[in-house]
Amino acid sequence: MNRILQSTVWMSLLAIAFSDSTLAQQPPYDAYPEIAAPYFRVRYVASDQPQKLAYAASYTVWIPQEVQTLRGVIVHQHGCGPGSCKSGLTAAFDLHWQALAKKHGCALLGTSYEQPSKEADCQLWCDPRNGSSQTFQQALTDLGHASGHPELARVPWALWGHSGGGHWAGGMVMLHPDRVAAAWLRSGVPSFEANPAQPLIKPHQLPDAALQVPVMCNLGTKEGFTVKDGRFASVWPANVTFFNKLRSKRGLVGIAIDPLTAHECGNQRYLAIPWLDACLEARLPNDSKQPLNPMPTQNAWLATLQTTQAFAADKFAGNPVEASWLPNKQIARLWMEYVKDTNVTDTTAPSPPMNLRLSGNTLSWDVVADLESGIAQFVIERDGKRIATIPQASGTTRSKNPFGRPIFQGLQYSDTPTNPLMQMQFKDLNPDAHQSHRYRIFATNTVGLESNGSEDVTSHPVD
Repeated sequence: MNRILQSTVWMSLLAIAFSDSTLAQQPPYDAYPEIAAPYFRVRYVASDQPQKLAYAASYTVWIPQEVQTLRGVIVHQHGCGPGSCKSGLTAAFDLHWQALAKKHGCALLGTSYEQPSKEADCQLWCDPRNGSSQTFQQALTDLGHASGHPELARVPWALWGHSGGGHWAGGMVMLHPDRVAAAWLRSGVPSFEANPAQPLIKPHQLPDAALQVPVMCNLGTKEGFTVKDGRFASVWPANVTFFNKLRSKRGLVGIAIDPLTAHECGNQRYLAIPWLDACLEARLPNDSKQPLNPMPTQNAWLATLQTTQAFAADKFAGNPVEASWLPNKQIARLWMEYVKDTNVTDTTAPSPPMNLRLSGNTLSWDVVADLESGIAQFVIERDGKRIATIPQASGTTRSKNPFGRPIFQGLQYSDTPTNPLMQMQFKDLNPDAHQSHRYRIFATNTVGLESNGSEDVTSHPVD
């Protein structure tokens, strides 16, 4: 059976299996972005069985079309509460995260655990031992069959998680260290101690293998570091406890404090994506059937927790087991910029848009986002003159983003694109129908660097 036919058959079977559950959806989980290959989605109903997932959940995966055999999967995990859970519906559509996945031959997976209310216990999904680990792995198997990539069920995982998603991602490191290439924990870490006030938060055990997984703890300065009270004041002490537990045993763990934010994700992706890039480069084997490569440590840098300076490990004057671990000089440079003001630099322009096409007077195109800085906007050129930018926000040529740099797709609280999704399209409302026009598109990244122009496309005059 060829891959296209196989995918069609599996998608039909999955539609039959989950059609009744889709009818049971309630807002805010009823506004899925539409999918077609290379996107695939499965959804599972809630279970009332012990140790099974108590909430319904959907999983959407994007697979680079040119990849024959996947080498891994990057998982973007939202946080607690209906708002964050809803935001997970768009995670797999993020152009910036797709660029990271594409570079390493990986899939990009976004999840949405359908927590029914703020009062519902988040631990029922963000502790992976409560059924979400099992359901996640089942989703990889089912999506692997649906997409014609059965290797999705066995490839390594690179985990990113926000808040409750950080608890989940860190918990997966403790449970499955041999499967995790690296984990970025934004504003949430698993616990190693029982809390009588929260009996559903069960302490994790720390296996020796977890100490070999690169982990970055990332939080906002207003989460207990400089602001000592409020809803998120416990995040910093929890991060320190988690860090000390791993680092005291030479675990490959660091902390990056965002100097501008509280619980929102801010500009963290401009450090998280390069950091994961470095870890994937080092750890993913060429053959996905082989185990993960050990993370190299000979070029590591170290940084004292509450400073903005990092040093090569052989020149570090402090106690190394009390210092943040950084994998290499390049990441250390980016880390120092990030913890100072989040202005991570980028000196390389993005790639030009591709596959520009014209239907009537509507342009559409494709793009591979700039890995370092993503995409802020597109510039439309007609006959050598710039006529528009996409998006065109009121009073500015950049898209709005309340949590960090303006991004073409917008940004929700849990670092995902806004819904409905921005489209790479432009309708020219003022062409001269009696003459031909030549169009080009330029991409601008989030530090303002512009690409070369796309290949042009020409309209034809009306006879």
